[in-house]
Amino acid sequence: MRTSGQLQTARTADAATAVRLGVVILTLGDRPAELAALLRSVAAQAGPPMRIVVIGNGTVLPALPPGVEGIDLPRNLGVSGGRNAALSALRSRGGVDVVMYLDDDGLLPDPTSASRVRTAFATDPSLGIVSFRIADEQGVTQRRHIPRLRANDPFRASQVTTFLGGGAAVRMAVLDQIGDWPTEYFYAHEETDLAWRALDAGWRIEYRPDIELRHPRTHPSRHAIYYRFNARNRVWLARRHLPAILVPIYLSMWIVITVIRRPPLAGLRAWWGGFVEGWTSRCGRRRPIRWRTVWHMTRLGRPPIV
Repeated sequence: MRTSGQLQTARTADAATAVRLGVVILTLGDRPAELAALLRSVAAQAGPPMRIVVIGNGTVLPALPPGVEGIDLPRNLGVSGGRNAALSALRSRGGVDVVMYLDDDGLLPDPTSASRVRTAFATDPSLGIVSFRIADEQGVTQRRHIPRLRANDPFRASQVTTFLGGGAAVRMAVLDQIGDWPTEYFYAHEETDLAWRALDAGWRIEYRPDIELRHPRTHPSRHAIYYRFNARNRVWLARRHLPAILVPIYLSMWIVITVIRRPPLAGLRAWWGGFVEGWTSRCGRRRPIRWRTVWHMTRLGRPPIV
């Protein structure tokens, strides 16, 4: 006869197995070897088969393994546009319950990662988003890859107020409730926009260091558009979602932080240009978060002023 603990473990395993998991990968077509390695690591995951969608964002995809759905977009729609195209595909033919987003140069070194994702969502109905631990070739996690202010211990799990889009899992019910990825952003801060909306709707976001995405050590400034879009989209984020009184506080804090970080002169000029563009261009619908959400984020250690 099974003990109560054994019965509970069995029920948890059954519930986790029932979670329909999808995988979304975006590529610009410039990392075919890395994409192939990532797909092999996804195929090696334990548990039921997953629906895998690879988006060629303005590129023609190479031959993909059997069972992997490839979609060639005629032009680069950006991170949000590409992810939304994948969501449309996943919603067809029965849909999925949870979507894993993986960078095309990432890797899942642990074959139990998908099982851990399934279990996390099966056991906590309030869990909306899981952020994975990003580790470089030596297994080291950069500070910027820990989605909280107190980032001295990358192996400490916690609730957080944002997440890393290239190594994360999102419950489809969250997207169905709050809407899909913000296509206006193209690149930068689209994850925070989604996170704030999810928190405002009552969902929890967790940083889970036991779910690892291996990723080469890089810096976001390697992208030519980084400084401009980083500034423009941060202004848009504030305009779209912060209570009016917090908008100037949040943006003033980020002006100070940016100057302290001492970007190169060309980068600083691009940042200021993007900052101005954020004020003078359309950013989409304004839906400020509630003060209850502001307080919740503050209690989690990251008030929405930094």
